[in-house]
Amino acid sequence: MENASYTTLTRQIGLLREMDVVANNIANISTTGFRAQGLIFAEHVRALDGQREGLSMATATGHVISAQQGALEQTGSPFHLAIEGDGFFLVQTPDGQALTRAGNFVRNDAGELVTPEGHFLLDGGGAPVFVPPDARSVTVARDGTLGVDGQPLTQIGPWQPTDPTELTRRSGVLFAATSGVEPVLDGVIVQGAVEASNVDPVVQVARMIEVQRSYELGQSFLDAEDQRVRDFLRTAGARQ
Repeated sequence: MENASYTTLTRQIGLLREMDVVANNIANISTTGFRAQGLIFAEHVRALDGQREGLSMATATGHVISAQQGALEQTGSPFHLAIEGDGFFLVQTPDGQALTRAGNFVRNDAGELVTPEGHFLLDGGGAPVFVPPDARSVTVARDGTLGVDGQPLTQIGPWQPTDPTELTRRSGVLFAATSGVEPVLDGVIVQGAVEASNVDPVVQVARMIEVQRSYELGQSFLDAEDQRVRDFLRTAGARQ
């Protein structure tokens, strides 16, 4: 197979991966705390021996997570929290600690604040946030201080990865930070609201159309190249 075909194949693989990413973004337009993801294309150029031109190959293996602020939606629930600006909530999952922007927490039977999936919300000391079942009022200040019946009880995040470049999506609205986490000094907590998905549907649909057309163009080239090789072999065989 010629270099042009190899190059086109790597491009097609990258476009398929990007289509999966865009489709996942569109599927989570209504998911609380979801952050859109993009794909990073990289070009690898290799010099060939002799007088031939260099070979350029494209790969798409890197991912970038959008840090754009999602719209805040008022819910009125004292346990629903949103972050304005940078930072994440820290939660405890069966697979270890994770970061999330989804603040649609609920209080379980034991009085702990958890995600709808049952992951514990952690405070500044890494302990589950506990709200007494008999609490008459629950307030969360903009700095994350949680108070019960007028008395400060604990402080909730926000947190950020020690190395922002190492933030990776674990699943859905959960993210992992392999380098560890640290407090965000200027993060603002808003009580009674949740952050909506930051996916821009118009941008994502337009990108899906663009990727699909690019893929179809590459497939047309591969089909034409395959037919060219077939015609050559048929002609060469007829001359023998």
